[in-house]
Amino acid sequence: MIARTDLIAEEQERHAEAVDGAAVHKAQYGDVFCERVKITTQGAAAILKRPIGTYYTIQFPTEILPSGKEPTEAIVRALTELMPESFKNVLIVGLGNRSITPDAVGPLVADRILATRHIDAVLIKKLYPMKLRSVAVLTPGVLGKTGIEAVETVRGTVARIRPDAVIVIDALAARHPERLCRTIQLCDTGICPGSGVQNARKEFSRSTLGVPVVAIGVPTVVDVATLVSDLTENPVPEALRNMMITPQNIDAAVLRSAEIIARALNLFLQPDLDEKTLLQLV
Repeated sequence: MIARTDLIAEEQERHAEAVDGAAVHKAQYGDVFCERVKITTQGAAAILKRPIGTYYTIQFPTEILPSGKEPTEAIVRALTELMPESFKNVLIVGLGNRSITPDAVGPLVADRILATRHIDAVLIKKLYPMKLRSVAVLTPGVLGKTGIEAVETVRGTVARIRPDAVIVIDALAARHPERLCRTIQLCDTGICPGSGVQNARKEFSRSTLGVPVVAIGVPTVVDVATLVSDLTENPVPEALRNMMITPQNIDAAVLRSAEIIARALNLFLQPDLDEKTLLQLV
């Protein structure tokens, strides 16, 4: 059975040797582990089952609280490389279903982003003499509730407001339970929502939206069949093949992940504002 995962770090674990065409750089920031993988050839892309591009995996221990700066700083470093240079406006998209806790990461992050596109330029100069980037925020919902593919809603918004880039946030599936809500993956290749849980929707990428797309994902579920297959040599019962598991404290874990990502995004998007000011404005 092929293990199901959205994480490039877990895809790499299947290969005992380094993959030609995939350059790996590892770094440690306090208790936070950061790994960057640059896929530069089609051969490496085929082996790792990921498009050519740059991928960051940030992992941290459970004892780090949302106020901890290390995960935030690691995310900001990754975004600095992944985002286009000198971008002036951006669209933040929170993917997922806020009614289902393991799928609510995207909307929870979106709720905590400082939106500034609607603020008049003259007013900005009066209130904030420092530079303020234009940020728009969108939570397109899910097909089952809206009857509209999320990518269709986002594509229309992109055509209207013309951002320099789109950042999408979504929940992912992992292979190993210890990675749940302790890992954040970033990449510049976009994302295909629901692929890890066999409910793939249309992808968000430069080819579908027409602008650079940076994806941020947090694994919140593990496929039961994958877990059983890893732990035993027995055939996976049919009844388990369409089930997912999630941590007992998923409510607090998802909220914590969303706060970490939102804090990093706000600091990255508005570098002239300090964290205290950002917290007051959001």
